Formats: sequence, structure tokens, C-alpha cells
Amino acid sequence: MAVDAVRRRVARGLPREQAPGAPPGLDPETHRALDAVFPGRQQIVARLAELLAERPERPVALDEFAVLVRGLVRVRGMSGGAGDAADTDAEADEDGVPAMFGEDVTEVCERFAAALTEARGKTDAEDRAVFDSGLGGLWDGAHELLRQGTYYVMKRRAGTVGREGLGPVLGSLAALRPAPRLHLVGHSFGGRLVSFALTGLPEGATVASVTLLQGAFSHYAFAERLPHAADRGGVLHDAPRRVSGPVVSCHSRHDTALGLLYPVASRVSWDDASLLPGDIRWGAIGYDGVRAVEGCPRLELAEALDGPFPAGGCVSVDVSEVVRHGVPPAGAHSDICHEELARVVLRAGRIGEG
Repeated sequence: MAVDAVRRRVARGLPREQAPGAPPGLDPETHRALDAVFPGRQQIVARLAELLAERPERPVALDEFAVLVRGLVRVRGMSGGAGDAADTDAEADEDGVPAMFGEDVTEVCERFAAALTEARGKTDAEDRAVFDSGLGGLWDGAHELLRQGTYYVMKRRAGTVGREGLGPVLGSLAALRPAPRLHLVGHSFGGRLVSFALTGLPEGATVASVTLLQGAFSHYAFAERLPHAADRGGVLHDAPRRVSGPVVSCHSRHDTALGLLYPVASRVSWDDASLLPGDIRWGAIGYDGVRAVEGCPRLELAEALDGPFPAGGCVSVDVSEVVRHGVPPAGAHSDICHEELARVVLRAGRIGEG
């Protein structure tokens, strides 16, 4: 039962916020899912749930919460290491550990609480009404810290499983004669998994196409050089050469999980430069598409469906027209069940085209 709950949550991508009117704390399904995903750490999960339910008005309680979150996700010392969560060489510095695990917990919770408030304000009017009676304050930010901590683990695992698990399996399939045409499609952290699988392919093996639906990783992952650090690049800058067709990123501005919360959680430090208005260095590929890749076309959905489709390289497709519904904090992150997106996958793979 607990494993099924975890699978359902992973399949949906980023989990939803608590239902309106629900008591504070972790709902039973989330509690069971955390117990399953983090075996042997049930006591930590229980104490986190207790603190979220009680919401004590003591700074020391927030400090305890932060220590417990770090212990739960094991930022250091876990299989694969913190660096496996990095999407660019710049993130990999100093173990690539985001500031949310090392900076002052009050500041971190304040930033997450502010991002949640902004996320709620950016939804459609009918969705905003759900949060009229919502809670505020630092414990909302603390709840988001826990949520983002678990996403950090999912992100790290996605890279490891893609490179060390799926990549070699795809290589074995590519070695068959006749070799099958392999098309990879991934949503959220599944997009990171299939992208990192390209780095695990044996030399000479390729796949036919890759389509990312609301990919939950850096929009600079495929960049050879970063705009803000020209001597560094994305960790996947060489991956597109392992694809005989295009690498397509479907992105939506209605994805508040990636547009607002992901950048806050991904910052390596709260340095002034990373907090300048309009700064996009920590942006997600599922929010604004592929960045800093030369020759990468940016298509509207209608162009992608009816116009000439690029035969190779990175391609960004704005799917905001259909990927637009959902409540905060995730917004439209999981609103991907649309005929138009299926058609993009088929066009990327040249499937059904004479």
C-alpha cells in the first residue's frame, strides 16, 4: 500500500499541497510514502510530522526541523553523492548542495513562504479561491522545505538511475539486430532520468528522439557554456549527440512548481547576484525551455504541430496553451494529458510520417 502511494506520487510528479481545510501536518498518504521512500528513518518522519502539526512558535523548533530534514535526505554521505543532483558545472562546486540545506532556516522558510504566496497569486481566479482560507507564515515555508528536500532526493536518484540503470539497458537494446528505434519520453524528474540515460549509453549507441514534458531540471543542462560562467557548462552538454533526432523540451509558464519554487530550492547560495530581479540562472527547463544552446529553435505549440519540425538538436516548444490548469504550489506541472502533447511526441520521433 505504501509503495503504491509512492508510485502514484512519483507518477503525478510534484505532489499537491494539502487540501483546503485539512489539519496542519502531513496527510496519512504522504506520511506512509515518506516512510517507504526513506526506509529506516520512520522516527525522523514521525517527528517532522509532529512539528508540522503543532507548528510551535519557537525559533528552536524550526532549527530542529531543518536538522531533521537534512538527516532525512542525507545531503552528504548518500549513495551517488550530492553532486549527482547538479545539472551544471557551476552547481557542482562545493558538493553542489543547495542553500536550503545549509543557510539560516528562518531565512529559507521565509523565502519558501514568499514563493508559495506568489505561486498562489499567479493561478487562475477559480484556483485562487481554494486558498482563501490558507495558512501563512514560516511553518508553511518549513513544509515546503520538506517537500523540496524530498524532490532533491528524487532529482538525485533520477540522474543516477538514468545514467547507471536505464542507459546501459538502452545500450543493450540498441545492440540488437535489427536494432529497434528507441524514443524516450519523460515527465518532471522522469525527464531528468531519460536525459541522464543518454550519458549511460555505450559509445556508438543512440536513441531516435527524446521528449521532455515539464522537465524538472536546469534549463542550462544542455548548454556548452553558461551565460554567467563562460568557463562552465551543463552536465548534459554532450548528450544530444547521442540522439539521432531532436531533444524536445515542452515548457509552460503556468508551471508554478518549476517557475517559482524550483529556482528557490536550486540556488547554491543566497548570494546577491543570484537574487537580482529577472535573474534566471536557476530556472527549470520545463518552465522556459532550453537555454544557452546555439541554434535551438523556440516554437509555439501550433508551429510544432503544423509547421516543419526540426530533424535534430535541441528544440523548445511552448505548450502553455494547453498545460495551464492546476492549483498551487505545483500549478500546471502535471497537466500533461493532452492530445497535443502526444502529437508533439509523434512529430519528434517522426512516427506515422510516411
